[in-house]
Amino acid sequence: MDRMEKEALQVSKEIAVKFIETQRISPANFGEIFPSLHRVVLDTMLEGKKRLQEEPWTEGDAQ
Repeated sequence: MDRMEKEALQVSKEIAVKFIETQRISPANFGEIFPSLHRVVLDTMLEGKKRLQEEPWTEGDAQ
């Protein structure tokens, strides 16, 4: 497991915990929700990495 996958897993876990705390999901359906949640987080991170490689961020881009 590479660094990005580990970070995506950590972020996914933190989001899932917040959803459980706010009663958006329950521990009973965690197994159904987590794979989809993790996939969205990982895909988002990979898309961000791809964009950075295509168009590197420069200091002038900050808003």
